[in-house]
Amino acid sequence: MYQAPRGTADILPEDQPLWSFTAATVTQAAHVHGYRRIDTPIFEETGLFLRTVGEETDIVQKEMYSFDDRGGTNITLRPEGTAAVCRAYLESGMHNQAQPVRLFYLCPMFRYDRPQAGRFRQFHQFGVEAIGDTNAAVDLEVIQLAMDTMRRLGLGGMKLLLNNIGDAVDRPRFMDALQEHFRPHIAHLGKDDRRRFDTSPLRLLDSKELARESFMNDAPKSTDFLGDEAQAHWDELLAYLDDLKIPYVLDSKLVRGLDYYTRTVFEVHPDREGSQSAVCAGGRYDGLIEQLGGKPTPGIGFAAGIERLILNLREQGATAGIVPPAPIVIAYSGAEAKTKAVVIATELRAADVTAVLAPERSMKAQMRYASSVGARKVVILGPKELEAGVATVRDMETAEQKEEPQGGLLESLSN
Repeated sequence: MYQAPRGTADILPEDQPLWSFTAATVTQAAHVHGYRRIDTPIFEETGLFLRTVGEETDIVQKEMYSFDDRGGTNITLRPEGTAAVCRAYLESGMHNQAQPVRLFYLCPMFRYDRPQAGRFRQFHQFGVEAIGDTNAAVDLEVIQLAMDTMRRLGLGGMKLLLNNIGDAVDRPRFMDALQEHFRPHIAHLGKDDRRRFDTSPLRLLDSKELARESFMNDAPKSTDFLGDEAQAHWDELLAYLDDLKIPYVLDSKLVRGLDYYTRTVFEVHPDREGSQSAVCAGGRYDGLIEQLGGKPTPGIGFAAGIERLILNLREQGATAGIVPPAPIVIAYSGAEAKTKAVVIATELRAADVTAVLAPERSMKAQMRYASSVGARKVVILGPKELEAGVATVRDMETAEQKEEPQGGLLESLSN
């Protein structure tokens, strides 16, 4: 018997209410903050991600689903959303619109990752991008949107981690200081971390293998290497957060895993013991549009994993959900009654009333069926009802029954 591929999961009917609630809630949060939806293709040319995400990142090195199509083009199933949105921003001429352009997406992503709780090979992300403004107030807006999303979902106990990793002007001095710090400890570095030492020493700060090494505590801090412009931007953002009494934790080891990040980076974590997985993460990427051939254009955004949000909702005992309305079941006895039942079901659906035709079984079995699908009412049609031009309507909650004229059923059941 076939099974779902490893690292994927079916979203079953009983799971859909919470998924629908989550999707509707994050969409509402985005709309309230002035963000409009964008959907990009599920696959892109591989070069887009090599150029933006970074060839030395884990995503590119280990996790991308890439293959040649029949035309010989190497394409990749979308592993993250920012690069594709920035490509669309340039290609569609959004750089000519009033800036910043505020966009959000809600779509599946693909990474060949080790499956674990809340982490899948096909997963879903809610993400936002504000492109075209360097103002620290936009950084604040994006962070507020992330925290507001958690509040609207009903997720309590979330903490905001924050850092500033500098920009292209500041970072070379910081990279040199990191290499100088880690050089005496090269013997402690695994294969991947030794590669990062040469190509991307910033990534050593979030190495899981080095997390417990004592020398990590003395590593240089990126905020000590900020230039005047980056420092002023950072100070302004922190002042906004303090004035608005938005709690945050400064984390000097927070660097994010993609090469395009600059300056502000942040993550939102469940504030409970043993929790290590961010439910939301993002930051500024002021050089990304330029990498894609556009003019220097600032940007900032975040992505939140829907599976992780739902995992945390369930752990917190969430009962919210968008549940489809209970159906009205049309039960019948005999061929003529069945024909009339089909007509009534069609009329009800046309009026946006959820209606289901019972399976062709005994009346007793049809009533059991109605109970099993959670029907709120059952319309019963038999020879007696057809002769009198009525239908028997049974309320499944009270067990009360009454006869209704067939011509008045639509109005009665719509109410």
